[in-house]
Amino acid sequence: MNIGIDLGGSHIAIGKIQDGKIVEKREIEITEKDKPNIIQFIEENILKILEELQLKENIETIGIAIPGTVTENRIIKCVNLNIENYNIAQKINTLILEKYNIRNIKIKLANDAKCAAIAEKKYGCLKEYENSIFLTLGTGIGGAVILNNELLKPKNLPGYEFGHITINYESKQKCKCGKTGCFEQYASMKVLKNNLKTVLGLNEYTTGEQIYNILKYNKALNKEDKKVNEIIDKFSEYLAIGLSNLINIFEPEIIGIGGSYIYFEEFITEKVKDKIINNNLLYNKRENIIIKPAQLGNEAGIIGASIIAQEE
Repeated sequence: MNIGIDLGGSHIAIGKIQDGKIVEKREIEITEKDKPNIIQFIEENILKILEELQLKENIETIGIAIPGTVTENRIIKCVNLNIENYNIAQKINTLILEKYNIRNIKIKLANDAKCAAIAEKKYGCLKEYENSIFLTLGTGIGGAVILNNELLKPKNLPGYEFGHITINYESKQKCKCGKTGCFEQYASMKVLKNNLKTVLGLNEYTTGEQIYNILKYNKALNKEDKKVNEIIDKFSEYLAIGLSNLINIFEPEIIGIGGSYIYFEEFITEKVKDKIINNNLLYNKRENIIIKPAQLGNEAGIIGASIIAQEE
């Protein structure tokens, strides 16, 4: 059995993968109170979920999608979880050895956006296109580039840290990466959801799907909320600025967007396209921009991690 793990800024999701599909999945939230002991939390819960899935001797490979800079077996830097230089592959193998006396399972890490892009290219929204960019909008913003049907890879580190391009150089607000004015400080789903929770009077545990259902309900009743509209409009403006920079560099046929963006896509996408086209943000003018939500939803990272782990 091949296993995919999506280690996000706010969750751990683990799935059994067969023929590119998740046949069983478990997920646990990461809250702020878990983050001071995050490595212990990750190790304990990965092992716990593997037990719940009753895997034991059936594990062939484990792929782990990481929201940060990685090598094949080590997290170099993950700013949204405050992790540096952590050999997670070695540690998980040690825990499995101690628990089940199983040695040297093939464990491979990759950046989460690259995992999601690979899955969407093979099975999802990028399948019909040769050149694309893919973003994951969640706690932060990750990115990947597909050029001539191949994932674009720098020689050393994963690169394409779309979330840390500067879109407001006058900002005094420092990003967790140490820079200021980063894209993800303005256009991550964490920012949008936190702002919406505030104006809607919701608690910190409200999920993206629950917020979407509230917005959808209010829309059906024609209940206009000026503050909500202002938040979504401003978010769309920042997202348009970041995407236009990427379009100007890579000239993709399509932009795929994953993460919890998929819940809000109907409120945001057309606004973003309108701002890019009509606000003179592109060097090479376009009459239309194709932006599609991840077809595999939040499962893209798990599936992509599994694909990478099975590669030679």
